[in-house]
Amino acid sequence: MEPNYLLDTEENRTFLENIRQNLLSFGRKFPSPGGGAYYLGDDGTPWPEKGRETWITSRMAHVYSIGHMLGGSEYGALADAALKGLQGELHDRTHGGWYAGRNLDGSIMPAKQCYAHAFVILAASSALLAGRDGAEELLNEALALYDLRFWDEAEGLARDTWNTEFTILDPYRGLNANMHSVEAFLAVADALGAEPYRIRAGRIIDRVTGWAKHNSWRIPEHFSSGWVPQLEQNRDRPDDPFKPYGATPGHGIEWARLIVQWALSTHSDPEKTAPYLEAAEHLYGTAIRDAWNADGAPGLVYTTDWTGQPVVHDRMHWTMAEAINTSAILYRVTGSKRYAEDYAQFMAYLDGQVLDHKNGSWFHQLDRNNQVIGTVWPGKSDLYHAFQATLIPYLSPKLSIAAAVANG
Repeated sequence: MEPNYLLDTEENRTFLENIRQNLLSFGRKFPSPGGGAYYLGDDGTPWPEKGRETWITSRMAHVYSIGHMLGGSEYGALADAALKGLQGELHDRTHGGWYAGRNLDGSIMPAKQCYAHAFVILAASSALLAGRDGAEELLNEALALYDLRFWDEAEGLARDTWNTEFTILDPYRGLNANMHSVEAFLAVADALGAEPYRIRAGRIIDRVTGWAKHNSWRIPEHFSSGWVPQLEQNRDRPDDPFKPYGATPGHGIEWARLIVQWALSTHSDPEKTAPYLEAAEHLYGTAIRDAWNADGAPGLVYTTDWTGQPVVHDRMHWTMAEAINTSAILYRVTGSKRYAEDYAQFMAYLDGQVLDHKNGSWFHQLDRNNQVIGTVWPGKSDLYHAFQATLIPYLSPKLSIAAAVANG
């Protein structure tokens, strides 16, 4: 195995640094005149026809805030451009919160999404640590809105989607929004010392690990309004980008990393962290067994059925990013060499199949033969997953990424 694929070698650190700088350079053209983030094409050219969405804009604010903290002085202006969108054209000053987005003609994309609002919190937390103007006010408003509309204190979980006016709550409940709420809560706890949000994250995690444990460590994604798992939802649309049918191995891997972060940041007693680390290993191990080389070719399949058999064989870049992150984190906390070996093979696959060496980004979707396609994720929506995978392997497992960078 080449040294640049091996964890803790200088060659690997340099490899990730080069990828990171290429990504930051690739994404520079995202700002629209109103501040919302344009969706980018394969070469980094904006695709205005896809509109400007809040979750993408938030992710770009998060990425370029961290880029600024890493010493890229020019990236502060790009973070500010995204913040301008969150403070301006994407912000609903009448009903509160943030629109799903704006269409090409400036019209509003309907609905208020917990998923998007979690990313506004994440963006504002990172921007605050980066010292960007207006970040504190944005964070305070985003937290107040989230607490009012999305957090369900009785359930210890987040509601998913309202109509634009916040008068009708959709009966659907989902774990994708809750996963990114955990990420956002941990970021707020680290940035502000606001421990109630860390406690909230733990409440969500306890529910999720319970569902996973009783479902062979494959996480149910979709639920009714009463939080009853809907295991057959979207069987007729198995490659839905946000609500696919079946198990999503990438989410099992991502949850594993967040569970480790929460446990280490909450408990100093190994006896208290042990059950959570064990759950994280189960989630990661099941996902990798189900998804890696599942069809005779390298790569992680997008979804499986509830027995672990592939349903959608396509490989998504974000799943590989999370596999890189979590294999490194589990190696840090367990010392088990198998996680370092996983990391090395993921790095080799990344370099050989996923990196766009011509344009400087990652291919967002490959088919089962590792050919680039765009049926679910054409172009390059944002840098978030790929960028984080260049940092998380070498940051503290118990800190959110922006806080870890801010702490040096």
